Amino acid sequence: QVQLVESGGGLVQAGDSLRLSCIFSGRTFSNYAMAWFRQAPGKERDFVAHINSPGGRTNYADSVKDRFTISRDNAKNTLYLQMNSLKPEDTAVYYCAAASWPIPSTNKASYVAWGQGTQVTVSS
Repeated sequence: QVQLVESGGGLVQAGDSLRLSCIFSGRTFSNYAMAWFRQAPGKERDFVAHINSPGGRTNYADSVKDRFTISRDNAKNTLYLQMNSLKPEDTAVYYCAAASWPIPSTNKASYVAWGQGTQVTVSS
């Protein structure tokens, strides 16, 4: 089955940048649409960004548009999230997710595999 492992989180100051990575294994990565979601304490897990299979089409939540960039390297089986101009409200656990078909969705119910999450904390 699909396995996902995120990395790259940490503690940063407002205005800083981070790049999250998610390594995919178990199936053919290029066949799967992928996404990033995030969950702040006491809140629902929310959509951040998605990318289609094999890549080239992306979509973002309004709150991160023009600051975050999702990308994928199918040769390395890796999904990325470049996060710039970070804000305290970006503080959350970030999860990567794999859909069971090439067309992505903002609905987390569409995703069949999830990573364990990586913590991002942005101080003001």
